[in-house]
Amino acid sequence: MSLHRDDIPAGVLAQLRRGVVIPAHPLALTEGRQLDARHQRALTRYYLDAGAGGLAVGVHTTQFEIRDVGLYEPVLRMAAETAAGWTDRPIIMIAGLVGSTAQALAEADVALGLGYHAGLLSLAAHKGADEDALIAHCQAVAARIPLVGFYLQPAVGGIVLSAEFWRRFASIDNVVAIKVAPFNRYRTLDVVRGVVAARAEDRISLYTGNDDHILLDLVTPFAVRRGDETVIMRFHGGLLGHWSVWVKPAVEYLARAHQAIAAGSVDADLLLLDSQITDANSALFDVVNDFAGVIAGCHEVLRRQGLLRGTWCLNPDEAMSPGQAEELDRVISDYPHLCDDGFVAANVQRWLD
Repeated sequence: MSLHRDDIPAGVLAQLRRGVVIPAHPLALTEGRQLDARHQRALTRYYLDAGAGGLAVGVHTTQFEIRDVGLYEPVLRMAAETAAGWTDRPIIMIAGLVGSTAQALAEADVALGLGYHAGLLSLAAHKGADEDALIAHCQAVAARIPLVGFYLQPAVGGIVLSAEFWRRFASIDNVVAIKVAPFNRYRTLDVVRGVVAARAEDRISLYTGNDDHILLDLVTPFAVRRGDETVIMRFHGGLLGHWSVWVKPAVEYLARAHQAIAAGSVDADLLLLDSQITDANSALFDVVNDFAGVIAGCHEVLRRQGLLRGTWCLNPDEAMSPGQAEELDRVISDYPHLCDDGFVAANVQRWLD
């Protein structure tokens, strides 16, 4: 089985092009570190009711260890079936793909069998490979499933990739988007330059994964010279671990960003909001401890809202860092407009039923 980008349902592709909120879907576990199906489904329902336009499942926030315990297919299946049974809106379903070419192709087959539209391709397992080998890997997987490229920050296992790599990657016909998440402005620009050099700006949608720079990515125009012309590129939406929580406000500020772009004017209040989101992310992602508590921090917010029963991860060593709970207390108190506790409280029992 294979899927070409032209075969993605028109409504889904239109959503991707317009730009939507795509949460990186967490994994709900019991205290015994078994899949908690009830809360897993509740999370999916929460994201959809909050206005998310897509779901990314089997990615870092879902915990890569799901592959080691036989949960990759069950978790992807649960998200797909829950989404299909909950809403009639076109929802972009993206599956995380990792490992060797053989493993990524096997995961692509699972995702396609479950109705997923694209694969978010991690290159972390290919550290040390040259760009020719990386491109060959990407081409092989793209022959099976439409790809969302992934520039993962080196601090959590990513590879530094050149603008030339991104030109070659963007030249692959079955690439539909790129999640740009190097947490580095220079490397973010390398992706934009590569897409423009490949003349792929009308085919590839840029999605921010820079959780430290979300809103500014969404409102910044990137001007790239190509011969005698200047090409303007923008980020359309985001695929973010940060958006595994507080999704309703994220949908609202993405809409504000789109409105500001359409009006040709970004006001100071929107720029102020960017700095607040970044500060909130510092607590959520445990930046002071080099992201040690990044997944558990997201879980803690969801636990407090009743969407998870605990912060447990498959790896027992992944947990909240000392002082992280207090930092979350601080940003939740300082920025209540970035939270959606009231919305969740009004609906959580319905999502759990």
